[in-house]
Amino acid sequence: MTPMDSPHWDRTRLGAVVGFYAVLSVAAVLWHAVGQESLDPWHVAPRPWSVRVQGALAGLALGGATVVGFRRLYPTWRWLRTLHREVRALLGTPTRTEILILAACSAVGEELFFRGAMMDAWGVGASTIVFALLHVPPRASLWPWTASAFCFGLAFAGLAQWSGSLTGPVLAHFVVNWRNLTFICTRAPEDGPPADASETPRA
Repeated sequence: MTPMDSPHWDRTRLGAVVGFYAVLSVAAVLWHAVGQESLDPWHVAPRPWSVRVQGALAGLALGGATVVGFRRLYPTWRWLRTLHREVRALLGTPTRTEILILAACSAVGEELFFRGAMMDAWGVGASTIVFALLHVPPRASLWPWTASAFCFGLAFAGLAQWSGSLTGPVLAHFVVNWRNLTFICTRAPEDGPPADASETPRA
């Protein structure tokens, strides 16, 4: 049975995703512990609480602006519609709860690993390049996806360094993943009309 044949994910598939990001998070903590003798990769640098709060708000704003921007560009950028088809074929139609879990796990796991551990060990440039390369698409025509991942990696890194915390990057990453996955899994590709009722994720 392919993902598109199933109305939603089974627990095994969701558990595998959660498990993967849990392992990635643990790896980030251990890597940071070895390099910095600290089990706290979340706090990048000492900053006043006011700056940390501003960083969190900036992350929410960045995530929201990104979602709105991509939605506005969706009708004119063909690669966004192609990416829509590819991701939908891979994910199928997970429920809204599953989308939330997937978005949260990927945001926390990836930010801990790339901005919390790898950036600290290898620097902004190298960690951002690796982050972008892990978003290499199956089709050459989707290269803008990799380029956008590089830009977002730089933005997340800058936000982490300015705010001294991963809270802002995690919130931005979560909002982008959550809203975009919801759009992909509830809208048919190409023109983006509402999906059939049978395909709409359930809470």
